[in-house]
Amino acid sequence: MTYYGGKELANAFRTVRKNTIQIAQDIPEDKYEFKPSADSRSVKQTLAHIATLTTFPTMLHGERIPVGQINFMEYMKKVADEEAKLQTKAQIIAKLTNDGEAFAKMLEGLNDETFLAEEIVFGPNAQPPSRTRFDLLLAAKEHEMHHRAQLMLIERMLGIMPHLTREANARMARFQQQAQEAAKA
Repeated sequence: MTYYGGKELANAFRTVRKNTIQIAQDIPEDKYEFKPSADSRSVKQTLAHIATLTTFPTMLHGERIPVGQINFMEYMKKVADEEAKLQTKAQIIAKLTNDGEAFAKMLEGLNDETFLAEEIVFGPNAQPPSRTRFDLLLAAKEHEMHHRAQLMLIERMLGIMPHLTREANARMARFQQQAQEAAKA
């Protein structure tokens, strides 16, 4: 028996995506072209990348297309074209919202332990040569968190306090207020 299946993956992914959308909302659109270095993605490019990153796991696990039948060069071009279409803050937030929820709903339906434990073989030259479906689905969330961390650092560079820091500071202030009130009592 497993304690972490499709429903838990979906809930965890929704939390990650909610935080990504908050960052997309917090960064002003006039800062979407900002790049922390010349060879980095801009804020807009990073958010567009995140917005499209569920395409592959949806194909592999939702549509159940065997990895050997995926033309990766064609797939990469399709994703690059999809990212390039996302030009405005509103388009990016809509894509993050809609595709994120569609992916989460797909995850909710994947509660068959046998399916989640199935190994996907990528080939002898791949590193690693195979991974379980569960691991690959978890990797989609981890991939988004990786890029979200980059965006949080960019927020700092732009003079924006990330929302998670603001929330942690507010919690700490409440704890301190409660401690002061308790000390007076």
